[in-house]
Amino acid sequence: MTDPWARPANQPPQEPTPPTGEQPTQQLPPQAAPPTAPPPAPPTGPPPQQAPAAQPPEPPKPPKTGSAFTRFIRDPLSITLVIVIVAALGLAGLVGGELWARSKGSEVVAQSTQCIVQDGVTVSFGARPFLLQHFTGHYSGIHITTAGNNIREAKGMKADIVIDNVTVANDGSNRGTIGNLNTTVTWSAEGIKETIKKAIPLIGSFVNGVTTNPSNGTVELDGVLGSIIAKPQVVNGSISLQVVELTGLGFTLPRETVQPALDAFTSQLTKDYPMDLRADSIEVTDSGVTTKLSAQNATMDAGAPQSGDCFAGI
Repeated sequence: MTDPWARPANQPPQEPTPPTGEQPTQQLPPQAAPPTAPPPAPPTGPPPQQAPAAQPPEPPKPPKTGSAFTRFIRDPLSITLVIVIVAALGLAGLVGGELWARSKGSEVVAQSTQCIVQDGVTVSFGARPFLLQHFTGHYSGIHITTAGNNIREAKGMKADIVIDNVTVANDGSNRGTIGNLNTTVTWSAEGIKETIKKAIPLIGSFVNGVTTNPSNGTVELDGVLGSIIAKPQVVNGSISLQVVELTGLGFTLPRETVQPALDAFTSQLTKDYPMDLRADSIEVTDSGVTTKLSAQNATMDAGAPQSGDCFAGI
């Protein structure tokens, strides 16, 4: 007989059915344990430095001792500034003294020269410090130029003067000596005419023009009735006008007619040259006559007839 509860051979076994009202319990699969972290690697660098411990505050420094001068000489910047300031003040004093000395010297020389030439003058000095010359009483490189209006009675005459090796003294009327004095005097043709008209009335009244001729070195005095051709020359350190030709009313006249008057005229001009100036050369130019004069070791005599009291202020 067949068992009704028997299970067919090919049927899998069934779970027992739970009683009504109960839910079957679910079985969860067991979970794996979390992986264990590997131990940390040992440090390879130098060990970290420990932060320095807090230092206690420094006690206040005691105040600087010593004098202000001691502290000053220990400061090189202050010393440098003082040296620079002192040097600048010294230089400014020297420059101011030099300018004052040049101004004062120019004033003294100008007054003396104006007194002699009776014309305006301009004075300048060379590059050598004038203040040093003033202390030593020895001067060089003095340059004087007259205005060119006249030199005493000579109209239209201008002088360019260079003075060197001057020694100032105060020995009575002797105010010192001038070692070298060189003068270049230019006399315009118009000035010659005006001077002759005033100085030689007999000749000047007939002269209405002066013509210079550099080719033969002559000066022609032109008049209405005739002309005088004269040649300027240097004779024994003085200037002379030698008559070359004299014409009047179309006729040639003897030179002795006017030569004495011209000699007196030139003698009056040259005898008043101060400082023993002597003519060295004379040249006729297109515009007039140029004369070079010089003197050596001339005495500045405050009582000399040629200079009068012109050197009294030196």
